[in-house]
Amino acid sequence: MDNTEVKTTDNKLLIAYINTENELFESVIKTIEHYNINGADEVYLYNYSKDAKSKEEFFSQIRKASKLLDIPFSIGVYATTFEDIKKAVYTGAKKVVLKKEFFPDKEVFIEGVNRFGKDKFWLEVDSEGTFHNVDEINVYKELGVEGVLLKHVDISPKLTANLEKSPLPIILRDSLERHSLDELLELTTPIGVVTNYFETKSILKTKISLKKDGFCLNTYDSTMAFDEFKLNNDGLIPVVTQDYKTLEVLMVAYMNLEAFNKTVETGRMTYWSRSRNELWCKGDTSGHVQYVKDLMIDCDNDTILARVKQVGAACHTGNRSCFYRKIVERSSANAVSANVLEDVYNTIIDRKENSKEGSYTNYLFDKGIDKILKKCGEEAAEIIIAAKNPDIEELRYEISDYLYHLMVLMAERGLDWEDIFKELANRH
Repeated sequence: MDNTEVKTTDNKLLIAYINTENELFESVIKTIEHYNINGADEVYLYNYSKDAKSKEEFFSQIRKASKLLDIPFSIGVYATTFEDIKKAVYTGAKKVVLKKEFFPDKEVFIEGVNRFGKDKFWLEVDSEGTFHNVDEINVYKELGVEGVLLKHVDISPKLTANLEKSPLPIILRDSLERHSLDELLELTTPIGVVTNYFETKSILKTKISLKKDGFCLNTYDSTMAFDEFKLNNDGLIPVVTQDYKTLEVLMVAYMNLEAFNKTVETGRMTYWSRSRNELWCKGDTSGHVQYVKDLMIDCDNDTILARVKQVGAACHTGNRSCFYRKIVERSSANAVSANVLEDVYNTIIDRKENSKEGSYTNYLFDKGIDKILKKCGEEAAEIIIAAKNPDIEELRYEISDYLYHLMVLMAERGLDWEDIFKELANRH
């Protein structure tokens, strides 16, 4: 790109939108999975149905869909009460988009801002309506709106002038029927474009093409050139591949220059097969693709650590990991980590699905939510008492007891640790 004129200075966002109204949930999930692995920076899902049943179904669907998304998502919803706003935020959405014509009362919105922060809410407006009066946008900014989603865009000198004067960040919503993507990206003020144009196309390929034309977009880029790596005698560098969520080591393979460049360009792990003496894009024949989350180099520049989203099994034997056989084991206390929370939770789920006679966990499930809540309350009180005592071991025991009962409650209500970790990550 040395000889290419850079047309923008900051990376523009390419966001995919999905109108979930009157769509089967299975169809929405399929579209989400497509965007998730094909280069979308974010996903925007909306349903502006006004009836309570439709809203509840939408919130429920979004909570389920959020578990499939590895990229941020925002939602647009008809929210007129604080309860609506709360439920929208509780889906795990990065942003909640509110239509100007359905905007809640000032007091309701301010309550939402005070509870969830000023970075949670965007305003959707028509470029021919509110946006022609930039002073009105200032009013929403003072209320706590963070940005504007601008639809029905018609590129004109008037629009350009208003974009320049806007007191809030702008994202353009366009189906790309009247305008080309590069026309919208050439507008310097908007921070991104949200479109449904790529429903059956690769956003990443389009980004790569536009980047060659000088646009700044989020693609896979390496901060180091391949010739900075220390290679073995065959001109290869070993790659340790790891699941980006669980950190489980999946496999070890090798890259040459061509494999490395292909991996960075496509976002799919590509190796050099020493046995076949050819380039090997993981999953081309098996379907067990590895999507790149990040690549790291060790202190000696001679080994790459790749963290990936693994589809299916990493090992040709059908095992999740190539490292499934233990050859040396020392008898000792089990190594523990935060993964123990998921291990215990999975055991609780197994008890729920496969009842075991004499199981205390099954006893709690059989007694129902009131019993589970009573035990959570009792164990919380035990923590308070133990924390006042000098013996720290008692506190350790009571916290462990409480966490167990909390996980039973989570299982009873359909939450798992991924839900909790995502919520904590959003807050962080």
